[in-house]
Amino acid sequence: MDKKLLDILVCPVSGAAVSLADGDTLARLNERVAAGDARYVDDSTVDTPLEAALITSDRSTAYRVDDGIPVMLPERGIDLPVRA
Repeated sequence: MDKKLLDILVCPVSGAAVSLADGDTLARLNERVAAGDARYVDDSTVDTPLEAALITSDRSTAYRVDDGIPVMLPERGIDLPVRA
């Protein structure tokens, strides 16, 4: 993903900065997708694995990146589990 684009993108809901998910985070997220446990903010099931994702700085929401295009719609945010 283009560094300049990544520098200006923010979560459309909270305004939090986003960063590209690392391989481990993406793998864990895709495990949840495969298990049927990943949900969009609108409560629909994420049914397609992610090729890339942007993660908010507070690690509460992920946004998929499809064919290099970030899908930054508020209802398409993916809820991430809260970490203690």
